[in-house]
Amino acid sequence: MLKATVYVTLRESVLDPQGHAIQGALHSLGFDEVKGVRIGKYLEVNVDTTDKAQAEERVREMCEKLLANTVIEDYRFEILEG
Repeated sequence: MLKATVYVTLRESVLDPQGHAIQGALHSLGFDEVKGVRIGKYLEVNVDTTDKAQAEERVREMCEKLLANTVIEDYRFEILEG
């Protein structure tokens, strides 16, 4: 079994109001050195195969079809032994 770690983030060109709100909250707590916050998603997906190439193909399909909105989000993933 292989494990995919998937990271989904908003594209740089997309405004991130949630990240902006967190930045403001950090500033109000005294963390004035914070100059930007972007919010994303982290997922772990266990794939029932030992074929790394097959796992990469399937995880890419998962990201394109469901896990990421490719119009406004970018994704990257890593395949690890499981």
